[in-house]
Amino acid sequence: MNSMPQNGNPVLKATNVVKSVSMPDQDLTILSGINLDVAPAESLAIVGESGSGKSTLLGLLAGLDVPSSGSIHLMGSQLDALTEDERAGVRAAHVGFVFQSFQLLPNLTALENVMLPLEIADGNNVQERAKEMLAKVGLGKRLHHYPNQLSGGEQQRVALARAFVTEPDILFADEPTGNLDTHTGEAIANQLFELNQSHDTTLILVTHDMTLAQRCQRTVTMNAGLLS
Repeated sequence: MNSMPQNGNPVLKATNVVKSVSMPDQDLTILSGINLDVAPAESLAIVGESGSGKSTLLGLLAGLDVPSSGSIHLMGSQLDALTEDERAGVRAAHVGFVFQSFQLLPNLTALENVMLPLEIADGNNVQERAKEMLAKVGLGKRLHHYPNQLSGGEQQRVALARAFVTEPDILFADEPTGNLDTHTGEAIANQLFELNQSHDTTLILVTHDMTLAQRCQRTVTMNAGLLS
């Protein structure tokens, strides 16, 4: 993958993005007129208080949801103009995810969890590629352990391996160190940026951890649905 848009265009562009939801008495606006450009291979942190709209924005940028108005272009595709299946195709081709809650499948081993996105994409040498990625995150000897046999830090490393094994153009991370102690969180952050740099992957993360945010090339702040 890692196909960059031509002419130095941003890999991700949000223009006048608004997100509101209908409530019984009135519409609730979660995001108001968001504009954001993200360059190829850039690392960007989105910070802000709980309830400020960070995770909502991340979901829109990744094509998991669509804005109420405005447009989002991801790797040259206008997400808000696509069907749900078409957005899923864009995500499969270009996007990786890391979540605070790991989101590993409990009935699959570490190796099987990492193989899964490759199998969905009809990849070649699926098992070997998954083993190589697990070795990169230091889990070469834990291939056949199930999530409940792994520590929180090990589970997050499996999640990192799963996110990076397809060599995504853009990685979205939602509080990737939020459930980890300080030492383990720092180790996970180190691996996140190492993988980001070795694959030239654009990294967009939501975090409360200002130490993690400061490691990114750029930080933006969400406040009551506005970006600054």
